[in-house]
Amino acid sequence: MTEPVGQYGKYRFWEILPGSLVWGTFALAVGLSFFAPAWAIIFIILFDLYWTMRVLYFLIFVLVAYRQFKITSAEDWYTKVQEIDGWDGLYHVVMLPTVKEGYTILRDALQSIDDATYRNDRFIVVIGVEEIGLTQFRGFAQKLHDEFGDRFAHFETTVHPRGLPGEMVGKGSNMKWIEERTAEILEEKGIEDEKVMVTAFDVDTVAHTQYYARLSYLFLTVDKPTQASYQPVVLYSNNVWTVKAPVRISMFGTTFWLMSELVRADRMWTFSSHSMSWKMLKDVGYHEPDLVSEDSRIFMQGVIHYDGDYRVEPMLLPVYMDAVDGDTWWDSMKALYKQQRRWAWGVEHVPYMWEKFRERPNMPLMKKLRFFFNHMEGMYTWSTAPLLIFVLGYVPFWTLSEVPSALIANAPFTLEWMMRIATIGVFLSAWLSLWLLPKRPSKKGLGNWAVMILQWALLPVTFIVFGAFPAIDAQTRMMFGKYLGFNVTKKKER
Repeated sequence: MTEPVGQYGKYRFWEILPGSLVWGTFALAVGLSFFAPAWAIIFIILFDLYWTMRVLYFLIFVLVAYRQFKITSAEDWYTKVQEIDGWDGLYHVVMLPTVKEGYTILRDALQSIDDATYRNDRFIVVIGVEEIGLTQFRGFAQKLHDEFGDRFAHFETTVHPRGLPGEMVGKGSNMKWIEERTAEILEEKGIEDEKVMVTAFDVDTVAHTQYYARLSYLFLTVDKPTQASYQPVVLYSNNVWTVKAPVRISMFGTTFWLMSELVRADRMWTFSSHSMSWKMLKDVGYHEPDLVSEDSRIFMQGVIHYDGDYRVEPMLLPVYMDAVDGDTWWDSMKALYKQQRRWAWGVEHVPYMWEKFRERPNMPLMKKLRFFFNHMEGMYTWSTAPLLIFVLGYVPFWTLSEVPSALIANAPFTLEWMMRIATIGVFLSAWLSLWLLPKRPSKKGLGNWAVMILQWALLPVTFIVFGAFPAIDAQTRMMFGKYLGFNVTKKKER
């Protein structure tokens, strides 16, 4: 076991459990295939039936979410929010942590805020530079300040020192540094905590022009607005026409998963770029600086602090981000795998929930169980479903020497029909992905539209190699105490 860092290593049972369930399932599936293949086939039929129902369930929610997404995107939220008394008293803090991103990426992020359909004098924008990237940032910092320094109510840069006690190098520790400086800015300006929204963006995020108007509208109209996070639809479309096909499939898969979750918000955690209230951030003590999955952890911090009375409000507006990319095909595949493994490292929330839920006797038991079960089930199926469906599900048919019943005899036909039903999801994903694509660049020929459709034939391989494998990798590392650090997704200059 590597030396525990931050909050790792405290509850080894709960670190070991997720990986043990995954490897136990694989061992059981293989063992039954050789020693009791009939039982293995029954298990595979039941699992594939469960997965088929889940796919159909998923498709329904994706279609509902897509319809709401189109309706919401067409609305003039800036006009609507101006009809509410007190709207102009709200401020928006936008935090942009950066390491070694180039000038174009940073400028595009600032330009998107400037282009927003909202009052510029209500934005407080803070770029948080990691000390390791300071040398490069100095080369264009002045250009950014010259262009945008007087465009907002406040604009400044913070530098996060490396190696502070109790911190892990990563986005969470940088965010906490930004938030501590933001507290000083708000105090200097005399702005009330309850009137501040905070948007935590990856630095390559370009928000829909109505994003902040929609955010303000929700904040002013929903129940208990300070006890909610606000989640947009994340589209990895800034460079979608240039990245490799497996990257596109994985990124669209992430988008569709997020869309389906947004219309059943009782399951939803925050993911990637999102917004929240400043009051909540202060109440929970800001982002935790010693973990990898800061985007989802900040939501759980709110859930725990408010004894379960915290939720995600779906914004159903898009933000546009970069998909992972590399200088070569192999570099792109490695970057994609590492990104998926970092997301799968969300398994680190399991021991955290065990610890914190025990400390909150006033939090309803059913909420604790729901959060815990949903998270465990999601991590488990992420790791096991692709291999059970596309690989291990065929093994018992190869080892079965005789057919003991009609059920087993008809199993191949049963599984074939379930796979056909599940294939509907592939066609729907391909169709929806075309509607979510940005305008085709002029240098990309019409033939690229065919590529965007045919690439979905790679889904089973992508599902395994860039879905199950990185999730298994993350849970196995956690199981053996080989703790991950924060892996920065490389952003190429556009």
